[in-house]
Amino acid sequence: MTDTTAEIPAVAPDTRTIPRPHPRRKWGLRRRILLIFTLGALLLSVVLAFVTYGLARSSVVQQQDEAARGLARSNASTAAIELRGSPSSAQPAVDRLVELGVQSPLIMYNGDWALGRTGFDETQLPQQLRNRVIEDGLASRMVVEIDSEFFLAIGYRIEPAAAYFEFFSLENVNDTLRSVRLSLVLGTIITTALGVVAGSFAARRAVRPVGVAAQAAKAIAGGRLDTRLELTEDPDLSVLANSFNDMATALEERIERDARFASDVSHELRSPLMTLSASVEVMDARRDELPERAQSALDLLKSDVVRFQGLVEDLLEISRFDAGAVRLHLEELLVAEFVRQAVRISSVPDTVVDVSERSEMVLINGDRRRLARVIANLIDNARIHGDGHPEVAIRVVDAADRPVTKVRISVEDHGTGVAEHERALVFERFARGGVAGRRAGNDGAGLGLSLVDEHVRMHGGRVWVEDRLDGEPGARFVIELDAEELDE
Repeated sequence: MTDTTAEIPAVAPDTRTIPRPHPRRKWGLRRRILLIFTLGALLLSVVLAFVTYGLARSSVVQQQDEAARGLARSNASTAAIELRGSPSSAQPAVDRLVELGVQSPLIMYNGDWALGRTGFDETQLPQQLRNRVIEDGLASRMVVEIDSEFFLAIGYRIEPAAAYFEFFSLENVNDTLRSVRLSLVLGTIITTALGVVAGSFAARRAVRPVGVAAQAAKAIAGGRLDTRLELTEDPDLSVLANSFNDMATALEERIERDARFASDVSHELRSPLMTLSASVEVMDARRDELPERAQSALDLLKSDVVRFQGLVEDLLEISRFDAGAVRLHLEELLVAEFVRQAVRISSVPDTVVDVSERSEMVLINGDRRRLARVIANLIDNARIHGDGHPEVAIRVVDAADRPVTKVRISVEDHGTGVAEHERALVFERFARGGVAGRRAGNDGAGLGLSLVDEHVRMHGGRVWVEDRLDGEPGARFVIELDAEELDE
C-alpha cells in the first residue's frame, strides 16, 4: 500500500524576543506621605468649596427673590391705587411708577398693555407666567433670558381686569456668585498649598527615624560595629530602635567571634607551618640524593608550602583588619618611582610601567609596604588569570589646566576579563572568579583582591575592575588615590 500522507513542512519557531515591560518605579515613603496630604487637602477643600458655594448660592438667590417679590408687591399696590384714580387707561399708573424709580413695569388693563420706558414688553413674558397671573389670578415668578442676560419676571393680579408685571435683573446675583467662586478657588489653591507644606513637614518627621536608622546601618557596614540608635520614649519608634540595637549587638558579637577564630587559627597554623617549611628546606638541601619521583613530589610539596604560607599571612592580615589593629605608616611617595620599585620586586619584575608626563611629578601620602602589597597582588592576579603579561599605567585624573587631586594606577591583563555582574564579587574574601567562593584551580586563595580593597580603602581611595580601554579582551583593575603635584 502506498503511503499518501502529505509531509508537513517544519515551521521554524518564532525567535523574536518580546520586550519585557519596564518595572514601574515605586514611590518612596516621603513622596507617598506628601501625596496623601496633598490629595487630602485638595479633596477637603474641593468638597468644602462645593458645599459653601451651594449654601451661598441658595442664600443669595433666596435673598434676591424675597427682595424682588416684596418690591414687586409694593409696586403692584401702587399701580392698583393709580388705576382706581384713572380707570380709563393704565398708562398714567405706569408713568407714576417710572417717576418713583421702577425700571421695568408692565400693566395689562382691560386687554391692553401699558409699558415703561426701558424696552420691556409683553412679548418677553413667558406665556405660562401670563396665564397663571391673568387667567388663574395667582402671583407667580419665572427666570427669563433676554439678550443673554437673566431676569426674574414677577406678576401679580391687582384687579379682575388688570395684572402687574415687573422685571428684576439677576446680574448682581451673578456678580456676587462669581466673586464667591473666585474666592473659593483661591481658598482651594491656598488650602492645597498648605497641605503640601504640611505634608512635606510630616514626611520629613516621619522619614527622619528611617534616615537615622539608614545612617546607622551604613556606619555598621563601614566597620563601626559599635553604632547604636538612640532610645526614644515613642512607643512605635522604640520598637525599631530596640530591634535595631539588638541586631547590631548580635552582629558585632558574631563578627568578633569570627575574627578571633580566624586570628587563632592563623596563629596556631604558623608553628606547624614553620616546622614543615624547615623540613622541606632540609629535604631540598639533599635533593640530589632523592630519586626522580621523590624530587617531583618535593617540588609539589614546596609549592604547596609556599602557597600555604601566603594563605596564613593573608588570614593574619585579614584578622588584623577585622580587629581594627591595622595602623598606616604614612609618608610622601613619588608615584611613578614607587610603582616602578613595587613592580621590580613583584612576581613579574619585567612588567612595563607606562607613566604619563604629568604623572612623573605626582605625590601621594601612603603606607609604602601596604601599597607595594597592593601592586604585587594585582600583578599576581594578572599573572594567574590574565595570560601572564600584565601592563601597568599611571595617569592623572584632573584636566591639564587644573591642579592635581587624583591619580589612577591601572593594571591590565590579556585574559578573558571579568563579567559585569561579577565585578563587585571579585573583591570579596575567597572569591576566585566565576562565582564568589568557587574553588577552581590551585593558584591563590581568593584573598589577594580582598586585601587590595581593604588597603586602598584605608588610604581613602577606591578600586574597581572594568574592560580594557583598547577594546581587546582582558580586565583592567584601577586604583584611584588622592594626590598632589610636586612643587618644582
